[in-house]
Amino acid sequence: MTAQPMLAIDLPDAEAQCAQLAELIRHRLRPDTVLVGIHSGGAWVARRLRELLGLNNEIGLIDVSFYRDDYGARGLHARVRPSSIPFDVEGRPLILVDDVLYTGRTTRAAINELFDYGRPASIQLAVLADRGRRQLPICADFCPWQVDLDPAQELVLSTDANGRLRWSLAEDAHA
Repeated sequence: MTAQPMLAIDLPDAEAQCAQLAELIRHRLRPDTVLVGIHSGGAWVARRLRELLGLNNEIGLIDVSFYRDDYGARGLHARVRPSSIPFDVEGRPLILVDDVLYTGRTTRAAINELFDYGRPASIQLAVLADRGRRQLPICADFCPWQVDLDPAQELVLSTDANGRLRWSLAEDAHA
């Protein structure tokens, strides 16, 4: 059996998407809202949103590796990073930021970890891309791009040599 070729699609400008995402968020932003990025793509997007929205407060960064419910099947990611929540989440509105929403498992794990820090007033989800095909009942509150990819494809956000965000497609090792 031969492998199917990956579908070719035009990938949008990730920097322009960050600007679109910032505009979607701007109108619903409260002064006490804080951003929490999920390592690594969501952390990059959260930093960019902080700049675009002109926020002065620090952002939180979380690594959900130990909170995933598919840890046994996927194993531990090679680059586990420490979580850093430099503010009290108790009673605060949070915007959880990630690059891609797919099955919903990463988002669920992030929410579980956030509640270990306290009980926020609310958690909204902001992502650059929504792939659909959810396995859990989770949806984004803010999203500039919905894309349907083959399950064998992975949408990857990275940074180039100048620190600009960019998309690429790869084969999904877990498909």
